[in-house]
Amino acid sequence: MFAKILIANRGEIACRVIRTARKLGVRSVAVYSDADAGALHVEMADEAVHIGASPVGESYLRGDRIVAAALATGAEAIHPGYGFLSENPDFVDQVTAAGLVFIGPSAASIRAMGLKDAAKRLMEKAGVPVVPGYHGEAQEIVLLASKAREIGYPVLIKARAGGGGKGMRRVEHPDDFSEALSGARREAKAAFGDDRVLVEKYVEKPRHIEVQVFGDIFGNVVHLYERDCSAQRRHQKVIEEAPAPGMTSALRKAMTEAAVKAAKAINYSGAGTIEFIVDASQGLKADRFWFMEMNTRLQVEHPVTEMVTGTDLVEWQLRVASGEKLPKTQSEIMLSGHAFEARIYAEDAAKGFLPATGTLHHLKFPDTAPEGASMRIETGVRAGDAISPFYDPMIAKLIVHGKGRQAALEALGKALSQTEIAGSTVNTAFLAALAADADFSAGDVDTGLIGRHQRALTAVPPPSNEIVAAAALAASGAGTQAPTDDPWSSLAGYAHFHTVPRRTRLRYGEDEILALVSVRPDGRFQVALNAPYDSALDLRAAPRLARWSGHVTVFEGAVGYSFAVPDPLARADEIAAGSDSLRAPMPGLVKLVRAARGEAVIKGQPLLILEAMKMEHTISATHDGTIAEIATEGAQVTDGTVLVRFAEEVHG
Repeated sequence: MFAKILIANRGEIACRVIRTARKLGVRSVAVYSDADAGALHVEMADEAVHIGASPVGESYLRGDRIVAAALATGAEAIHPGYGFLSENPDFVDQVTAAGLVFIGPSAASIRAMGLKDAAKRLMEKAGVPVVPGYHGEAQEIVLLASKAREIGYPVLIKARAGGGGKGMRRVEHPDDFSEALSGARREAKAAFGDDRVLVEKYVEKPRHIEVQVFGDIFGNVVHLYERDCSAQRRHQKVIEEAPAPGMTSALRKAMTEAAVKAAKAINYSGAGTIEFIVDASQGLKADRFWFMEMNTRLQVEHPVTEMVTGTDLVEWQLRVASGEKLPKTQSEIMLSGHAFEARIYAEDAAKGFLPATGTLHHLKFPDTAPEGASMRIETGVRAGDAISPFYDPMIAKLIVHGKGRQAALEALGKALSQTEIAGSTVNTAFLAALAADADFSAGDVDTGLIGRHQRALTAVPPPSNEIVAAAALAASGAGTQAPTDDPWSSLAGYAHFHTVPRRTRLRYGEDEILALVSVRPDGRFQVALNAPYDSALDLRAAPRLARWSGHVTVFEGAVGYSFAVPDPLARADEIAAGSDSLRAPMPGLVKLVRAARGEAVIKGQPLLILEAMKMEHTISATHDGTIAEIATEGAQVTDGTVLVRFAEEVHG
């Protein structure tokens, strides 16, 4: 076993690897950028090395600096985590050329599976079923459009490099092919440095089912059963589970055998995942699944496999990379129970899952697992940490395990309802709604489920009068007197002849709320509210809430209602942002401008494309008008920056 390893990653996966290394008595070295100088993974590691500025291209993608850090600290091996350089064969070559061990597959295996088109041709030769489509080298638009017609619409354009939904477009009609291809190429170029694509038949009711495989340098390959990752938004996974609901013994046998065959075809060593697309339109059948791609690394969702097989896949990685045989044979790997993983993100589900930033002023996960279940929280942040625009906005992964699917699903819902996060917009309410969705609960899930139910899943009911009253009470400070020796000061709302109500103002969205908080003779609080929350309430039960800079967040289930508390002493210095302008919904790069100053535009017309976290977001006109100003291509903007300003209408 290694004495010391370096982890070429950040966030929750770096923390995850450090925990297993510590368990095995292996010392760990963290690397960090400017933005991560105070990060949790830096604190947890035995040593830490600064590798550059905050942008990934100046830090976590600098293989030369990472290798230099490993050599300088005496690390023997490098664990890449996932993302960043984890599937970069040139980085593997750098590592091995320096006399270090790469904790993962060989550069040759990564190259074999790194490009989707080449990988699919290889799998066809190995006898693994692949999706009908065009996986060739030629990239002329006329040829690609012709192949799309041959395959038959709808088709899916996919970047041949990378994954995570980047560079992917569904096309329903030939007239839309050219624009979709341009968008997919731009996104692929930005994310992977490669704008080449492949075109495949779009499966109408697709299930995304993947098989965890593991190999060693002695030629042994095993599978650790399957995971279902069909619950996706924007082609990215949000809730994963193991085993797959509705899985038949015939399909499991066919898929796992195909996965092992795929791994053996490239002499695979280490952790890997074979991803399949399954046509569920007529139930799960052994002849209706196709190879999509192989992820030659550990997956984000690996904990659900660990929960149902009783394994530590990171430990397996370290043991295999250090030259040991696989810890278990195929016959020794058994399935037990059911597990779910929910990815908690800083994002606004109601606004198309736009990434969010902010400081996590309040962060609290359940103290204990729901009854009858076990639970894990994988995170790389603490209360007080900031969600940076430079990296993936994941806050944590919540993983639960139960005896069966229904028990595990109930545990997931309960754990989400006990999670409290304030300071950034988060997706916990959406995750809880998805877990409670009738189709999802029944296991009738496919990759289009979230899209079909998106409005219902992302709708948040307005706060009840009780929630508003609780926020007003917290904002007034009536229930939180500072310690004092003065007996009169400790009496909330005390007056000689009658109670004096405290006047408090709040803002929820566009609503301005006035509340009068007073104390009843029995010590309970009474809150009177103005419209639209017009009522007087006695507060008996103590609410779950968090007070943070200029705000109060009240939690009800998995929903956090955040209220702004205006400072009555602060001078108003607000600039009205009416309908004469469009502002950036998140920090990003103005990738493409599609309108010009002085141009008349109509409502819904695309005006520019904003790239944030390697995904493209179209900014469209909210009304008819004439453009007075528009952002320039290549501009880096922050949240709230004016992108488009419309000319004022002149009425004669």
